[in-house]
Amino acid sequence: MKKPTDFQRQAMPQLPAAYRLAYALLRERSEAEDAVQDSYLRAFRAFTQFRGGDFKPWLLTIVRNVCYRQLQQRKRGFNVISFDEALVGRDGEERPGFDIASEAPSPEEALITAADVGQLQQLLSELPPTLREVLHLREIEEMSYQQIASATGVPVGTVMSRLSRAREHLAKLVIRLKEMDGKYAL
Repeated sequence: MKKPTDFQRQAMPQLPAAYRLAYALLRERSEAEDAVQDSYLRAFRAFTQFRGGDFKPWLLTIVRNVCYRQLQQRKRGFNVISFDEALVGRDGEERPGFDIASEAPSPEEALITAADVGQLQQLLSELPPTLREVLHLREIEEMSYQQIASATGVPVGTVMSRLSRAREHLAKLVIRLKEMDGKYAL
């Protein structure tokens, strides 16, 4: 019989990975936190059905499903976000900027790094969720193709093709961004 302490022992080390995946899919801090909380509750309730093996893909599958459900609800709920809401948020609370940990010795380098990270975040947000998801699981969470396949419920070949398409799409976005920078350079 599985005990709550068994769940806690396996689930708590995965909390940062669960949050990173939720944030990568939802792109909103508060929604990602809600999704992780909901996911952990669902995982705790279903823990007796866990058959052993690698806990991380099982948990991230639950996180993924909760996030996609939230994305579907978001899509149905509203399609247009005003510019003011994008900067301030629907709840009137200002959105935090990116906190970038940098070893840069100068403020100028820190500012350049922040701009680059911001551009990368923007480019990643332009990827479709299925491509962004596999890219995140592989590159950020460092999961194997088999683990990603298990977490997403698709064959390994599909994981590989999605990764390939995600990287290809991201490369095109980077090229487009560089062309635009060159066009508007002083």
